[in-house]
Amino acid sequence: MYGKITKFRPDLGYGVISAENGRKYRFAKGQILNSADPLIGEGVDFELVASRPAQIIMMAGSPWTAFGGAR
Repeated sequence: MYGKITKFRPDLGYGVISAENGRKYRFAKGQILNSADPLIGEGVDFELVASRPAQIIMMAGSPWTAFGGAR
């Protein structure tokens, strides 16, 4: 599912994704597989697991950042 990060509190490490289905989902920064700064306003792709976002991938930047430290 696609969405956009509309809120993020770096002091708490939590934010909100507004999804294409019109719903809003809370997420933790640790759920983002290829985190970048700033987060607010960035498009994301994610899966819903038990009505919660999981495996969030930022749509900005290089696709290689999704692999993290893999070489």
